[in-house]
This record gives sequence, C-alpha cells and structure tokens, in this order.
Amino acid sequence: MIRPPLAIAALTLAVLGAAGPAMAAPFADLAAIDREVALFTGAEPGEGGGALRPVDRRLRLAACAAPLALGWNGPRHDAVVVRCPVPGGWHIYVPAQSLTPAHSTAPVVARGESLTVMVEGEGFAVSEAGEALEPGAEGEWIRVRMASAGPGKAEPLRARIVRPGLVSVPLP
Repeated sequence: MIRPPLAIAALTLAVLGAAGPAMAAPFADLAAIDREVALFTGAEPGEGGGALRPVDRRLRLAACAAPLALGWNGPRHDAVVVRCPVPGGWHIYVPAQSLTPAHSTAPVVARGESLTVMVEGEGFAVSEAGEALEPGAEGEWIRVRMASAGPGKAEPLRARIVRPGLVSVPLP
C-alpha cells in the first residue's frame, strides 16, 4: 500500500512524539534534586540551613530508577549527600549553609601532631593513628599520613579536622 507523503510525515511525528519523552530524559532532573534537598533541609537554596545555591545546571547525571537518598555530610551539616541508590548509581555533595556557630579559624592541629584518623562510611567507622602533615582549623581539610604506613611509604590522605586530635575521612 502506498501512503501519501503527508500521512507518512504524520505517522513519523506520532512515533517520534511517543518516543520523544523517553529519549529526551536520559539525565536526572536537577530542579527535582533541588526540591528534594529543600525538603530535606527545610530551607530553599540561599536560605539559612538550605543549599548555598541550586545544583549546577551543567551536571549531566544519569536518570535514577529509584528514589534519591539524602543525608548530611559530617557533623557540621555543611553539605547534603544526594545518592542514586542503585548499583552503579552516582552521588553528589550539595554545599549547605550550616546553622551551627562558625568555628574559629585558629589552628587546632599543628604540623607533625599525632592524630586519630577516623575513616567513616555508611554504617561503619574505623580509626587509626596518624600524623598531621600541615596545620589547620576545625572544619578544614589537611594532609595526613597514617602511622602504620611509615615515613615515605604511602601517599598522604586528605582529612577534615573534626576537633583537636581527630580528623575524618568520609567515604561515599
């Protein structure tokens, strides 16, 4: 059966229109992530306690087949971790405005100081002795060397100062 060109064009548009939304949404909806973060924090982006700013619109995250999992990153609640909880899923850190009082910028860890290095992930925490390779204030990230590695035997880690004598390495 021969179809007139107009009918073929209409049929093609109908087929493409039906497939269009599925093909047009291979990426996560970043505005939806902003809404989830606002619900989690209880504040809109830019407001106290909320995200510092909306999620960067240049991100191209795969659409997630499961509901997003959100949680605070660290005890100061200075970032929200947004996870796509499927095998091979992604995670991002959304900087937030902490409502906790600002900590002093005075160094609480000195270079060469012995520290407890706590490596923590979802549902676990392991600690070991380490050494500060640079000074820093509470909340800052510094380089540390694990004591078990010995001098010059392992690459330094970046850890965040939790309080004097304790640094943390959060795992995704």
